[in-house]
Amino acid sequence: MPRRDTRLESEGAEFLVLGELLIRGIPGYKAYTNMPGYDVVALDPDRDRIARISVKSRWVTNATGFIIKNFNCDFVVVAKLNRGTKMDRGKVLPPEFFVLPVESVKNVPRSKGWNRMTFGSIPNFKSYRDRWDLIRTFLSRSGKESRRASLRGLTIRSTPTRAMKPARAG
Repeated sequence: MPRRDTRLESEGAEFLVLGELLIRGIPGYKAYTNMPGYDVVALDPDRDRIARISVKSRWVTNATGFIIKNFNCDFVVVAKLNRGTKMDRGKVLPPEFFVLPVESVKNVPRSKGWNRMTFGSIPNFKSYRDRWDLIRTFLSRSGKESRRASLRGLTIRSTPTRAMKPARAG
């Protein structure tokens, strides 16, 4: 049986993650397709900080893991879309999101070749459900604790909130 094309579902999961960030008051945007290591960027323009987010979506309700090859991000968000099982498409549930700091998954054992990681191999996996606060905290850190908001030489700057002084004549 040929492998199912899930590109649309993957794109949809990335937009769901972006939507979750936005409704929680965390500005963000979807990265261009095929950015190595991340799919969504969350930001705090007042602090010039960004958080790169890799979205790993699972279609079936009873998914047990995901594939990850690139850890060039700050967070991995597992989006369990819960669209039913292979045997029963009727078991559709609301999506679930697990917000994992990349450090919590970097050293988890993965299968050879496919780089598949199981949810059970991630310590305290269920405790990361809807932990959007981890991204907010990451963005609010200062100095070396958080990444400066520069992306390939472009720095994100916040818009000044105070009125600028007019230039002096003469």
